Amino acid sequence: MGTWNAMTPEGKATILRVVRQEAEQFFDLVDSDEAWEAPTGAGHWQVRDVVGHLVDTTEAYFVAFDAARGHKEVEPAYGLPGMAARCDEMAQAFRTAPRAELVARARTDFDKMMETFDGLTDEDWTNFLVTHFYMGPLPSFFYPAFQLMDYGVHSWDIRQGTGRAHGLSGEAADLLTPFMFVLWQYTTNPVTPNDVCDIGIRITSGPNAGDTHVSLTEEGFSYSVGETDGLTVLEFDPGSFVLTAFGRSNAGTIRGDRAVADRFLNIFFRI
Repeated sequence: MGTWNAMTPEGKATILRVVRQEAEQFFDLVDSDEAWEAPTGAGHWQVRDVVGHLVDTTEAYFVAFDAARGHKEVEPAYGLPGMAARCDEMAQAFRTAPRAELVARARTDFDKMMETFDGLTDEDWTNFLVTHFYMGPLPSFFYPAFQLMDYGVHSWDIRQGTGRAHGLSGEAADLLTPFMFVLWQYTTNPVTPNDVCDIGIRITSGPNAGDTHVSLTEEGFSYSVGETDGLTVLEFDPGSFVLTAFGRSNAGTIRGDRAVADRFLNIFFRI
């Protein structure tokens, strides 16, 4: 994986380059009166709500990094089950803000966030823990990935709202692929005895292609890179994998028992 594994310092330059690319095309998409109140692929959100969400999210990261640097105590993690409802409330709180003002604020926040990322050392990248409002303490490399999720996936949402055929950026999808297993791990509903199963996930292309063995047990979701022989396997290209993990599409090729695949794919809650 090398420079395409953003969980290591070797991937820092790659993910920061791609985050900048995705952010620039995002701002191009949102910064017009015609787009501002248009629908998106993110539920009932309009384009202006997506921008409000990015402002809310990014400014929360500033608080988190400041607390980590100052060794300040923070509140326990809010948790992901309530994230969708709270994010919706926070995003729509910006609806009355003028477009130019809110977009300028989002751009300023983005530039400040990237300065923070640029300043992270290799040691910081993996060992400096920053408490995420919803997820709790995480290594700092997660935060560029969160920005890539926001600018990459929400750009897809905005394009989806136009009704035109489109797709997800290959570089963004390649970098996000390993993080989707973490997303699934954090968004697994309680596993009942009837839900228990093992399944293979196969990414068919890109620098993070390969097989992953996933287990659902009553203790939750676990995964490891490895053999999937004898398992029902779900095959995805990187873009389809990311969009499926985010609940934007029902994609993938089932090779094996459809009932096992159905049980697995329906165990997650949406954020």
